[in-house]
Amino acid sequence: MSIAAGCALLLVAIGGVAWVAFGPQKDSGHVAALKSPTSTPTSTPLATPTPTPTTQAQLTREQMALTPPMGWNSWNAVGCTGLTAQVVENAADEIVKRGLKAAGYEYVVVDDCWQAGRNAAGELVPDPTRFPDGMKAVADYVHKDGLKFGIYAVPGSQTCGNYFSQYPVHGIGSLGHEKQDAEEFASWGVDYLKYDWCRADINDHLDEQTAFKQMEQDLDATGRNIVFSISEYGVEKPWLWAPGVANLWRTTHDIHPLWSSVLQHIDAQVPLTQYAKPGAWNDPDMLEIGDGGLTPTEETSHFAMWCMLAAPLFVGTDIGALPVESVSLLTNPELVAIDQDAEGHEARQVSSIGGVETWERPLTKGRYAVALFNTTAGPLTMSATLAGLGIPAGSYTVRDVVERVNVAPTSAGVSGYAASHGIVVLELTPAK
Repeated sequence: MSIAAGCALLLVAIGGVAWVAFGPQKDSGHVAALKSPTSTPTSTPLATPTPTPTTQAQLTREQMALTPPMGWNSWNAVGCTGLTAQVVENAADEIVKRGLKAAGYEYVVVDDCWQAGRNAAGELVPDPTRFPDGMKAVADYVHKDGLKFGIYAVPGSQTCGNYFSQYPVHGIGSLGHEKQDAEEFASWGVDYLKYDWCRADINDHLDEQTAFKQMEQDLDATGRNIVFSISEYGVEKPWLWAPGVANLWRTTHDIHPLWSSVLQHIDAQVPLTQYAKPGAWNDPDMLEIGDGGLTPTEETSHFAMWCMLAAPLFVGTDIGALPVESVSLLTNPELVAIDQDAEGHEARQVSSIGGVETWERPLTKGRYAVALFNTTAGPLTMSATLAGLGIPAGSYTVRDVVERVNVAPTSAGVSGYAASHGIVVLELTPAK
């Protein structure tokens, strides 16, 4: 989740108790002292959760998410203070309405600050004001649109919302409740769990590998197929130990809607190419499309590079408010097809010289994707030979998948023109 640059007070009722939330606005520099609630929220104890039946046989961890997951996450859109059932249900509707579902976006993920505490039985309780019908009702709504439902939890005692956004409802981490939470999530119909580290080493002296493996085992025991996304920001090199434990793992700290942040996240992927494979993905964090911090050219490069990197594609904005151009980019079928290619290779950086980066990615059926990426401050014509790219000699038809036009066939090399911070992505198919 992103850390807001400033904070402002917002008074919200949770279970009849007022609390102070810190949102993304700038504050006045003075905050009145308010006492956070210390009592356990009262509610009728929930029935003992039982695994939700699934229409397909249970999959092993390696069989889930055979292509990078695609969907929407609430955090960048509404943060802690704006999260409601209506926001989530509207997102599901807009995914369908605006063509994102048809393009492959299927997960609707509720991030942090949905929790009102735990009841007397120790079960997590959704905030009754913002989720008045409970979380299963939201999951059912998402499922009726033919989509899948995701939720947020942490392995320690404190969520990121507790620490970074001063969310005052405590005792909502999964520490000591792993099995109980996994069963409850399954009973609600959860299809995807984002499990966020959030200083669990500092607060609770937990070990990353042990904590994440514990939740994976508890998810598996529910009998429900739940894609497992872990966030420990690449600190303990999860690409070395997370395959088979998680389906995707964050490789970086949080991305921001800034060109410099996008470049940093791309650079962080350079040495990780070999670790991505079907069912196990490097995750450079959410898409910053429509957040207002990137130019249209930069948004195109950002999205195209995430597709080259076989990255999970999660939109973090109000989908209903996205410009038509942003929707067109997110649903570009040829770029999405590269991201979702069944072989699951992540692109490798072939060269980076003078601000020009060249990337190559093998695709199914003997095809290749090539990205010529201009990170400089001016327009450039860029080129690369087949030999330099490591592509076997032969004749290839060439398709510009950003512009969605055919270009001249080649048996020697490729070239393309891009504006400052622009990109050319070419798909090479062996000529018949």
